[in-house]
Amino acid sequence: MEELNQSPSQNASKSTTAAELESNSRNKNNEINAQNPWKLLTSLNKQQRFTFVAAFLGWTLDAFDFFTVILSVPYIAKEFQMEPSVITGSITITLCFRPLGAALFGILADRYGRKYPLMADIILYSGMELASGFAPNFTVFIILRAIFGIAMGGEWGLGTALAMEVLPPESRGLFSGILQQGYAVGFLLASLLYYAVIENIGWRSMFWIGSFPALLVIVIRFFVPESPVWKAHNNARKSGGKTFLSSTKLALKNHWKKFIYCVLLMSCFSFMSHGTQDLYPTFLKVQLGFTTAQVTILTVIANVGAIIGGTVCGYLSQLFGRRKIIFTSVILAACFMPLYILPKHFGLLIVGAFAEYFFVQGALGIVPAHLNELSPPEFRGTFPGLTYQLGTLVASSSAQVEAKLGERFKKDGKSNYGLVIVVLSVVVMVLLALLTVLGKENKNANFIEQVENVDQITINENGKENEKRDEKVTVIVADTQ
Repeated sequence: MEELNQSPSQNASKSTTAAELESNSRNKNNEINAQNPWKLLTSLNKQQRFTFVAAFLGWTLDAFDFFTVILSVPYIAKEFQMEPSVITGSITITLCFRPLGAALFGILADRYGRKYPLMADIILYSGMELASGFAPNFTVFIILRAIFGIAMGGEWGLGTALAMEVLPPESRGLFSGILQQGYAVGFLLASLLYYAVIENIGWRSMFWIGSFPALLVIVIRFFVPESPVWKAHNNARKSGGKTFLSSTKLALKNHWKKFIYCVLLMSCFSFMSHGTQDLYPTFLKVQLGFTTAQVTILTVIANVGAIIGGTVCGYLSQLFGRRKIIFTSVILAACFMPLYILPKHFGLLIVGAFAEYFFVQGALGIVPAHLNELSPPEFRGTFPGLTYQLGTLVASSSAQVEAKLGERFKKDGKSNYGLVIVVLSVVVMVLLALLTVLGKENKNANFIEQVENVDQITINENGKENEKRDEKVTVIVADTQ
């Protein structure tokens, strides 16, 4: 009874204090849980496990298909009788079309849910991969890779949104790191396939084999549930009397500065990733003259480093914060660039490649959780994927630029790809470190609570609008009396 007799301001103060205590308690529990990675790995229920595995495999197989081109550049160039720098144009085209896919599939995901757009996306990129193996000439090949780029752009945003919305907040750091390394696992699988078939069967067979991800759709259809956060937001939008279009416009109006920042951030992330990796197999084979077996060994070891780095750094971001671990990883990646490129000794290059991929992909491993936590709740199907892929668009020509500059600056009569990779990558890493320091983070954001807050804002806005209407009616009535 005492509380009921107190003033509203006193009650609000007590309520706020209680909410803060509850929030602090939850954050402390999250930090405690984050210190035991094994418990996090085994804490997921059946639906959460199926959802995460589906998202991981979707990104893994998407990357697998993408890297079949990266690894096959010299062979495709030989068959089509072109320079490698021309063939890398197909990589640029793929990357350029990824934002379109992120926008199209992201809008579908925000409107109709995450599950079915993800299934359609996987079918599309698998079909384009199969067709790429039958391309009769470079013109047809580059058109198919453009359509593949649309599908590749849609997959990351859909998969990460679905996974991050289903997982508990305290698990996001670790599973974000694992999820992003589907990219490295895809590269690893493509490298093994490259070693097994490229010399014996030819580059086209890699694309035919790369079409099998379509089977993943069956798993998603029968075992993966729709995102509970999307369901909650959809219900909130309906109860608040808002349409999908009006919610999207409001999100753009209120969060455009955040959107621009995330695009700039992801531009640097993308250039760091593609700038250090896409031309690396060509550098090893053409400039250093390594055999197919040596290229495969280096690539496999490097991607093992990426998988470990992404997982470890993702987990550490749950303990120490997203931005601190991104900054540290990027600075260390810059420090290891000379060891990654300059040695000619195979053993030293192995050490450099492992360390470089560890820290580059370590920083990227934090991105799924970081972007989804920064995302406006009503726009999460589109915002992370679109900012990620627009960043990719900005950096889409990285491999081609490096190839052309490398062909221009010769060393010992060969294209000097290595020096160009080092210089451009280090410059971008410095920019990324600065952007990270200047940014913000929203670690452990509760997505369901965010939806409830948006719903409450909508109710308040509608209440104010109704009050204004009532005032107008009162004035009109008064004037007529």
